[in-house]
Parts: sequence; structure tokens; C-alpha cells
Amino acid sequence: MDDLAYEDLAARSFATLAVEVREDRVVVTLDRPEARNAISGLMIRELHAVCAWLEEHPRMLLLTGAGGSFAGGADIAELLGRGRDQALQGVNSRLFERVRRLPMPTLAAVDGWALGGGAELSYACDLRLAGPDAAFGNPEPGLGILAAAGAAWRLPELVGESVAKQVLLAGRTLDARAALACGLVMDVVPAEKLLDEAHAVLDRMAKSSATALRLTKLVVDAPGAHPVADDLAQAVLFEGQDKKDRMTRFLDRKRDRGASGGNTGNKGSGTPGADSERTEGRA
Repeated sequence: MDDLAYEDLAARSFATLAVEVREDRVVVTLDRPEARNAISGLMIRELHAVCAWLEEHPRMLLLTGAGGSFAGGADIAELLGRGRDQALQGVNSRLFERVRRLPMPTLAAVDGWALGGGAELSYACDLRLAGPDAAFGNPEPGLGILAAAGAAWRLPELVGESVAKQVLLAGRTLDARAALACGLVMDVVPAEKLLDEAHAVLDRMAKSSATALRLTKLVVDAPGAHPVADDLAQAVLFEGQDKKDRMTRFLDRKRDRGASGGNTGNKGSGTPGADSERTEGRA
């Protein structure tokens, strides 16, 4: 697997994934539509290869599924053959934790089923966007196992303990509207616009400083209260030329609008608005 990390990702041939490499992002489509993109051992190995490449070449990651499903769970035939030793190896959990710790933001575009391991893979992403037919669920107890690849602690962090227990214990499936209501997804959009909207979200992030995005993600994901980590990350950014260039351009635009009698739309400190001013290029 390590050998795969340094190959040109775009030139690689995958059996269970479709991979598109762009300048600022990688688009990965889970591509086993005949099995509702069930997460097999081979898919896990191929996703590890993608993660290894992204760790060496940081880019944003967009995850989606082919054939109208995100991922309908793990491959049950493979799970049946796994025993204690495989469980202790954390086959799925190690991959999902690796996805969680990728340096740049990750987004799951989910339509159709995201069940079991498929749901847990989406929970490991920083952001989730849903199509109208999206459905998130963890039916593992019905198969005599538990959702052991992060759902038991990630889902309560994302939606709260009550909703998480409804999913994990009572077998509730969250449809797109319920997922939006509890904050699991950032928006619900028509299926035919799902990928376009996902790319639009990444486009907005790509206008920010890549270094600032990486450090913000690190600080947000750090455990507990961490004011010193905040200060250290900010110190790194304050010394960067990118920060100076961006703030200088912002002040120049504000001064030019003032000279022409325009309304800046920002009072007080002049902090740039999310819609009007976050238009800088990547670091």
C-alpha cells in the first residue's frame, strides 16, 4: 500500500473507486453500484491509497457514491468471515480515522443509502451535503454487532446523544430532512444538483488560505479547550506573507470604495463578510 502513495493518483486504475484529481481537490466516487457501494476489503485498501496520496499532496476531498447510493454498509459476506482478530485490527475504524485526519477539509455528498459503515464513513468527513433521498442509519445491532467504526462517539458529537441513541439503539434511519434538522448535513439539494453544490462549497473554501484552512481544522479537531493551540496556530498565520497580502488587498478595496462614495457594507473592524469579501486565491 505504501508503494501506491507516490504514484500519480490520476493515472492509477482502481477496481472499486472512480478518482478524479483536480488542482485543489480530489473527487472519489465509491463505485460498486451492483452492491450499493458496499465497503469491501478491496475498497478499504484503495481508500487507504487515496488517503496516503492526500497526506503527501494535501487537497480537499469530495466523497460520493455511484448508482444512487452513497454506501449501503459493509460487505456482509466479508463481515461474516471476520473474527476477533480482525475486529481488534480495526479494519474500518482505522480507515475512517485516517479520513478524519486528512490535512484539508473533506465533504461527503450523500444521496440514497448511507448505512452501517457507509454512514460511519460520512460521519468521518468534515461536512456532509444530502440529496433528497439520502438516508443515514446504523442497523448493526440487528446483525449481532455494533457500529464500531466511530459511530458510537462521532454521531453523538454531531447530532447529540438523544438522536444518536435513536439511530444506534432504536434503529432509526434519518432521512434527508431529519438529517438537516439535527445538523448532520449542511443542506439538502435536488439530486441532479448535488455534485454541483458540493463543488460550490469546495470552491468557496478554495478561496480561503489553504494554510488557514489546515490550521483551523487542526484546532477545531483538537480535544478539549485549547487556547494555547489557538494562539500558536494564529502566530503561524500572522507571520505568513499570505495573511499580509490578503489583508492589504481587503483594505485597498475598502479604501477604493470609500473614495468612490460606495458603501463597504462592513462597520466597525471592517472584517470581510462571508459573501462579499472571501474571494482571495489559495495559498
